[in-house]
Amino acid sequence: MSKAARDRSAREKLAVERKRQAARQKQQKLLAIVLGTVLAVAVVVVATVMILNERDEKRKRDEAAKKVTPYSGPQAPLSRQPDGSIVMAKPGVNAPVLDVFEDFQCPACKSFEDSSGKTVMQLASEGKVKVVYRPFHLFNQQRDPIKSNSLRSAAAALCVPADKWLSYHNALFKFQPNEGDEGFANKDLVRWGKDLGITDPGWEKCVTDQQKKPQVDSMTKYALEDRKVESTPSVFLDGKKLENELNSPDALRKAIEGAAKPK
Repeated sequence: MSKAARDRSAREKLAVERKRQAARQKQQKLLAIVLGTVLAVAVVVVATVMILNERDEKRKRDEAAKKVTPYSGPQAPLSRQPDGSIVMAKPGVNAPVLDVFEDFQCPACKSFEDSSGKTVMQLASEGKVKVVYRPFHLFNQQRDPIKSNSLRSAAAALCVPADKWLSYHNALFKFQPNEGDEGFANKDLVRWGKDLGITDPGWEKCVTDQQKKPQVDSMTKYALEDRKVESTPSVFLDGKKLENELNSPDALRKAIEGAAKPK
């Protein structure tokens, strides 16, 4: 083979080898791109799963934190009156009468319940007072879900059987939304009742359809027009409105026990 032929053959072999190298490099780049894409997708999938799991865990924690349990402290027997009010009194106790006008969206009502609610229930359990709870919606109902918290909660409370009403009443104040926040969602209102053992098949529909709205409206009219309630809580002892006593459990007890004594 001549030198020229050998040179040509070497060049051809070199060209073939370069093509092979170029093809291998192209394959390597393509493989790197594919692997990079797969890795990126895997990272996104893992991150998405982690986010969804965290959201699910947070939802479970939130639901667990909002789970309610039946009230088991001192109280007297409960009964619902035709007008929707709830009476808590031992048999035969008809006086003195403590009327409690309250709105479940009212922060001051929550403060009263936190400070003096147990005192009221204790005195009722001792047979020293007849308590009449009169929930209504002081805050005007509007379509805005935030501003209709008051109505939704009051209507739901009237769907509750009398024997479970006190537990539900306490739960509404415990989970009262901050002013300006959306709260008392129907799903929560329904679930709290089920937590307390309400098994009535009409329970959920009563809450979600606000079937007790006409009665709430009637109770609101009674509070505002007949009893001239201007703010909540408004608490009356034998028809006399209490003021400073609301901020002091001791003063409230003294006033009730004083009213129970024979004149």
